Amino acid sequence: MSGQSSKRPTGAARPRSVPAGSQRDTFVVQATLHSSRPNKAKCQAPQGRATVRFRMRGFTLIEVLVALAVFGILAVVSYMTLGQTLSNSDLLTVRMDRLQSIQRAVRFLDSDLMQATPRPVRDVLGESFGPALQTNLGGEFALEITRGGWNNPAGLPRSTLQRSAYRIEDGDLIRYHWTVLDRTLSNEPVAILLLEEVDSLVFRFLRDSGEWSEEWPPGNIQGPAAFRLRPRAVEVLLTLADEGEIRRLVEVAP
Repeated sequence: MSGQSSKRPTGAARPRSVPAGSQRDTFVVQATLHSSRPNKAKCQAPQGRATVRFRMRGFTLIEVLVALAVFGILAVVSYMTLGQTLSNSDLLTVRMDRLQSIQRAVRFLDSDLMQATPRPVRDVLGESFGPALQTNLGGEFALEITRGGWNNPAGLPRSTLQRSAYRIEDGDLIRYHWTVLDRTLSNEPVAILLLEEVDSLVFRFLRDSGEWSEEWPPGNIQGPAAFRLRPRAVEVLLTLADEGEIRRLVEVAP
């Protein structure tokens, strides 16, 4: 029995004995090779997840709310700026219209006073004459004057002299002029509104003696000589409700 158990089959591979040290080295080499192989699953998985996350990413609710808030603020600021610009434009337009009206009124006064002509006029009844330049604070007109240089481009049958007058009615400065010098009751004047919101219109006249007079003709000069008398200069004091006093000194042409 012992002899049969000790026999080995013919042709069977005989196991080789491996030294202990060599077997340990083999395990170390296999472990090193195994760890040095790249793990494709681990390397590609994060890249795939990042690509999917980038493609599916959108705006969050907070980002949308912030964008709407910024847009709303910009819209409000733009609307306020536009409204302020339009308001300033309207104020500027009103201001420019007011300045143009003031300049127009002053231009009429300057033109009439500088071209004052010593030509007396008859009254409406034709019984007496009136001064070429006359002021009457309590009368119908604040200033009544005969002026020259009235253009006649159409060649109408009229004089180049014009009779004009100024009066304040309900705060409005109105200029009147007649087509004839010696008018009658049938001659209606042409009225032009020069300026609004006028408080007062005052004149002062410089005499040849260098003295100032608030009425014209001066009270100490009577007769026909006073009808043709003209001052050397006229000071115009125009008081407006919004602009205050506007003072103008006009030299009368000799």
